Order: sequence, then C-alpha cells, then structure tokens
Amino acid sequence: MKTQSGMSRAELLSLPVSVDVVVAGRAIGVGRTLAYDLAKRGEFPVRVLRLGNRYRVARADLLRHLGEDPAEAA
Repeated sequence: MKTQSGMSRAELLSLPVSVDVVVAGRAIGVGRTLAYDLAKRGEFPVRVLRLGNRYRVARADLLRHLGEDPAEAA
C-alpha cells in the first residue's frame, strides 16, 4: 500500500541511512527537477546536507517529515 508519499511504507523504512535528493524527492512526492531546484534554493522541506557537489538527506529527517517513527527503520 502506498502512503501519501511516492513510496510505500516498507520502501521508506528500508531506505539507507542517507539518500540522495532524487530519492528524498520521490518519497515526498516531487520529481527530480523540482527536488534539485528546492534543494538549491534552500527550500526542500527536509534538511539537506551538501557534500561537495552532492545533496544528501538523512533517512531519520525524511521519516519524521512524513510522520513515520525513525526508530522503526533501525
């Protein structure tokens, strides 16, 4: 069963500790271009970490934003 996001609950809970902005965008229901645009403008709804030229999102922050308990994913 799909959640409000673009991923099922099982998919969300099986994500690695950090994901790229495309996967995080898919989880919150936005496409690749919009996800990068929001990250570059500092408007992505979840904290984005910039590592060199890469954007990463912590799974725990993403799960909290989506109303899931990060402890369940551990």
